[in-house]
Amino acid sequence: MARKNLKNPGGETVGKSPRAGAAKRKRPVAADRIKRTARDLFYREGIRAVGVDKIVSVAGVTKPSLYRSYPSKDELAVAYLRDYADYFWERFNGGATRHPEDARAQVLGYLRGLAERSQQKSYRGCGISNAAVEYPERDHPARAFAEEHKKELRARLAEMAKAMGARDPKQLGDGLLLLIEGSFLTGQLFGAAGPAASVVEIAERLIDASCKR
Repeated sequence: MARKNLKNPGGETVGKSPRAGAAKRKRPVAADRIKRTARDLFYREGIRAVGVDKIVSVAGVTKPSLYRSYPSKDELAVAYLRDYADYFWERFNGGATRHPEDARAQVLGYLRGLAERSQQKSYRGCGISNAAVEYPERDHPARAFAEEHKKELRARLAEMAKAMGARDPKQLGDGLLLLIEGSFLTGQLFGAAGPAASVVEIAERLIDASCKR
């Protein structure tokens, strides 16, 4: 009688050969380690500054295992940026849950967290903004991804400005985008007590001035 493949309560398949099971478990572990290592190195040192040899060395994997998961460094860079964007939107959209009908509170809530992060020693700004600077070539996949992400952010801020009752939603949205991008940069330059520490108060003044009738 053929052996059935069953799952134990923990979700692990039993009834298959140990070698097949080990291979299945090893592949995602290596891929995850590569992505996690690349994320840390790309953010701290820059995408272009980090070579494939360093990634595999720090991750403790082989170069062939990296290329099985990511056929090129460019694809690994875009995977890093996608993950970074997901994390960004998770933070940015967090205010919608806490203040579903208050666009002003949503924006200020995000800026409050940004002000706190920008004061940390390990802060390196926005990984996506950094990638746009690293790759001026508009046809590079990392640059293309960065541009699309920033266009979406700009559109979202204009929508939120409209919900706040701004006389010129596009202008207020652009002003808020400039504050955000300026915080990304000055947080790296000045650290603690830098201009980004005041971004919430500056944004409040900008919103008030833009929404007065």
